[in-house]
Amino acid sequence: MVDFTQARRMMVDGQLRTFDVNDMSLLDAMDSVPRELFVLPGRESLAYIDQDILVSDGAESRYMLSPMILGRMIQALAIDAGDKVLDVAGGRGYSSAVLRELGAQVTAVESDEELAAAARQCLAACGAGDVAVVSGPLDQGYAANAPYDAILVNGAVEVRPEPLLRQLAESGRLVCVKGRGRAARATIYVRSGDAIGERSLFEAAAPLLGSFVQAPGFTF
Repeated sequence: MVDFTQARRMMVDGQLRTFDVNDMSLLDAMDSVPRELFVLPGRESLAYIDQDILVSDGAESRYMLSPMILGRMIQALAIDAGDKVLDVAGGRGYSSAVLRELGAQVTAVESDEELAAAARQCLAACGAGDVAVVSGPLDQGYAANAPYDAILVNGAVEVRPEPLLRQLAESGRLVCVKGRGRAARATIYVRSGDAIGERSLFEAAAPLLGSFVQAPGFTF
């Protein structure tokens, strides 16, 4: 029988702190949210491994990002209580629950309504039922609740996520993993007026999101 409380503590001390996640509010949030509630039923014992975890094997596979990568990405967003946050491709809702624990007003978007429904159930089970979970194309975000102070993309992109960037508030931040394979890096975009700045953060690997794949060019 897994002691999930101990597993969370080991995740915080052995995975997050050793990977330069040092924001105390974030560490407390990830030590509080029961990650085991957000995996597929029967796979709870895998919830705290330092790997991406498959949480949907439907029309499009979806993964819960490894604690280290997710923690560094959320830390880069510098969430303040009351921030409006869009959580893109959050699967069954774990990242949304962490963002909510930080005091954010969270909207989560998933491409599949069945997965969105599962996220609502998981979030309600851990007391985060006030997260707004909607379904729709991931690359289009959710303009109805924009503008957002922060946007988290739970996966890798090959193309600049322009529709999402247009949903950022002034000084809003978007974090994603840009690229694939060994060339991939966690990247932050920051809005300043009509300009969007881009900065590489750290080497990272994450599952590629189908909505953000580069269209193949013409060959002759």
